[in-house]
Amino acid sequence: MRISLRRGAWAILAVVLAMMPVAGAQAIDIKEVTTPLGIKAWLVEDKSAPVVALSFSFAGGTASDPEGQLGVTSLMATLLTDGAGTLDAQAFRRRQEDAAASLGFGASLDRLSGTLRVLSANRDEGFELLRLALSQPRFDPDMVDQRRAQTIAALNQAEQRPQSVAGRTLMTTLFVGHPYANNPEGAREDLKALSPDLLKRRAATLLVRSGLIVSAVGDIGEAELARQLDRAFGSLVVGVVPPLPPEWKPPTKPRTVVVERPVPQSTALMALPGIARDDPDWYSAVVMNHVLGGGGQQSRLFNEVREKRGLTYGVSSGLRTYKRAALLVVSTASANERVADAIRVVRAELARMRTEGVTEQELADAKTYLSGALALSLDSSGSVASLMHSLQVDGLGPDHLVRREALIGAVKLDSVRRVARRLLREETMTTVVVGKPVGVVSEPKE
Repeated sequence: MRISLRRGAWAILAVVLAMMPVAGAQAIDIKEVTTPLGIKAWLVEDKSAPVVALSFSFAGGTASDPEGQLGVTSLMATLLTDGAGTLDAQAFRRRQEDAAASLGFGASLDRLSGTLRVLSANRDEGFELLRLALSQPRFDPDMVDQRRAQTIAALNQAEQRPQSVAGRTLMTTLFVGHPYANNPEGAREDLKALSPDLLKRRAATLLVRSGLIVSAVGDIGEAELARQLDRAFGSLVVGVVPPLPPEWKPPTKPRTVVVERPVPQSTALMALPGIARDDPDWYSAVVMNHVLGGGGQQSRLFNEVREKRGLTYGVSSGLRTYKRAALLVVSTASANERVADAIRVVRAELARMRTEGVTEQELADAKTYLSGALALSLDSSGSVASLMHSLQVDGLGPDHLVRREALIGAVKLDSVRRVARRLLREETMTTVVVGKPVGVVSEPKE
């Protein structure tokens, strides 16, 4: 009977989430809530479905892992739902299933984040499980050993995947000597030395109310949300926000790194210093990137590298932002015999964008897509909560969704060209190729 009840609850939650209406970004009414304990949150009240979704994060991520403890933040985050209070891992999972609640944690370079999804009828139980995970995590030795083994196995598997090797090599090359160079999942020897006590200390350091960011969406009012947030987070100490990583010094000379692997196709990543999220030219950079390689099959890179020359099945570009760095990264893969040509065409397109900018038609098409695509992505309470949370992390106001379309619409041809000249400088490009590329060799380190 217990199993059938749990399956039924999860089935109800799945159906409810699937029925969530698509909300236009401009129609989202964001309320700012402050609890009696002073916890601040954003709320979008939506009674169209009986679901509550929460996205939250704490300041401090894997980049602040102590020396000799690389991986402690990621491992700790994974273990937060593997038992809490009087509940061991199995009992905690059973409680989640019975309440049709989904609670999870993860860590990025800069933040420790979590999500909660629960039927509104079961929100007391959902928020209680969140409280237990945050304030009374168990870190039982058997679960620590199990999760540690899984993490090390995942690290071993990642070393066999060219895309993973390329991504890791890019970060270690760009950020040599900087905490961002460290693998967020950790280092084997450090992971082996992590004890339950060290994990408890890491949790006590990061799980504090200072630097806490919370967004909620769904069938819950302001007063009830305030009550539940104080219940879930109120027992945490105010604490101190961990210091930010040091400033990053971008490369000033080009570099190519080849990692040989016995595979028929090479994976290539090309990275340039990017643009901060709060930069006045951010949306000009977004438009430029969309035309260059962020617009899928409509982008220049896809047209030139894939359609015209058939050098690859896919090529794209994207903007990445961190607290202390920003990147523009182009990704592609090609047969070992053709990857040099693919890289050459990519570089030519970057140079053309830098000198010519975009056309009037490309600008108009990019604005139309970027203005409408966000609304299409908001297809559930969880996606809206995630969007609001990202706005808070980026330091943007609750009115930003209303202003966003105007900011995109204000982008001009000259501003896109200015950003292209600023960012697309081949002399600052770092290229990583994993495979057995013909005609591509590592350039010596300075």
